[in-house]
Amino acid sequence: MADQTSLPDADFRRRFRSDLFRWYDQSQRKLPWRGETDPYRILVSEIMLQQTRVAVVEARYSAFLQQFPTVERLARAREASVLAAWSGLGYYRRARSLHAAAKEGARAGGFPKSSAALMELPGIGRYTAAALASIAFGEPVAVVDGNVKRVLDRVIGRPLSEPDYWESAQALLDRKRPGDFNQAMMELGAVVCLPGQPLCPKCPVAELCATRGPGEKRSEKPRNKAALNYLLFEKDGEVFLQQRPAENSLMPGMWELPPAASSHAVNGKKPLLKLKHSITVTDFVVKVFAGEKKTPRQGRWVALKSVNRLPLTGLTRKILAGFARER
Repeated sequence: MADQTSLPDADFRRRFRSDLFRWYDQSQRKLPWRGETDPYRILVSEIMLQQTRVAVVEARYSAFLQQFPTVERLARAREASVLAAWSGLGYYRRARSLHAAAKEGARAGGFPKSSAALMELPGIGRYTAAALASIAFGEPVAVVDGNVKRVLDRVIGRPLSEPDYWESAQALLDRKRPGDFNQAMMELGAVVCLPGQPLCPKCPVAELCATRGPGEKRSEKPRNKAALNYLLFEKDGEVFLQQRPAENSLMPGMWELPPAASSHAVNGKKPLLKLKHSITVTDFVVKVFAGEKKTPRQGRWVALKSVNRLPLTGLTRKILAGFARER
C-alpha cells in the first residue's frame, strides 16, 4: 500500500489531468499507431515498442502490417515468415509471443476486452495488457513503464516502490479518457521529462512537480564489453548462412553468418567489415572476415537478393547491409 502522503489529492488530480491533456492534445507526436482503435494493430505497436526505440518501430510498423494486416493473417502465417518480418527489431521472443497471441485471438474471434483477461494471452504482461485495454477498449486502468515511472518520481518528489508506481498512476488516471491519459503520460516522459536533463520549462505540469529538475540519480551498472568474429562466404551473388539450433535459449531458429571457430583463425587478418552492436547489457565489437577455406558442414547458400526472406538475427542483417554498402 502506498504511503498516503505520496498520493495526489482530488484538486491536484484535476489540475494535473487538465494541464496534461491541454499539452498532449496540441503537441503529441504524429505516430503511425496514434489514434488507432483496432486492438490487433495496437497490440502490434505495443509489442514492438517494448525495449525498442520509437524511431525504429516507426520504420517497421507499417511494413509489418502490410504483410500481416489482420490478426487472422498473422495467425495463419508460418513462424519463419513472422520472424523474418521482425528481423532487426530484436528480442525475437516478442515476435513468437505475438504470433501465439494472434492464434488465440483469431481462434476466439477477437481479443478479450479486460486487462486481466488479456494477461492470460502469451507474452502479454501487466503493462501491455493495461495499454491495450485502455486504448482499444476504454478500460480505466493505468499503465506504468519507464517513462511513467520517471514522471511519477519527479512529480511526487521521490523514487517509489513498484506497487506504489501502479497505485499512484491509477490515482492520477482520467477514467473518461484512460487510453489518451496513458499515452500522454508516456509521451511526457519520452519527450519532456527526459532521463538526464528534463525540459522543465516546456513541461505542462511543472507547477505541480515536486522536483523540477533531474532529481535523484539512480546508479547504473557499467555495460559489459565483448568481441565477436564472423566469417563471410560469398560467391555468385550468394552468401553462406547457418541456422541457430532450436534448443538455443537466445534467438533459436534464426539465421546468421558462421562464427569464427577461434580467434586464432582470424589473427593477423584484415577484416572485411568492423562494426559495433549492442544486445541488452553488452556492447560488442564485431569483425567480419572473408571465409577462405571450405564452408562449414551445417548451413546453406542463400541468394543475397532474397536473404531478407529468412529470419535473420539483427546483427546478421546489419552485417549484410554493411557488406552491401562496401561492395
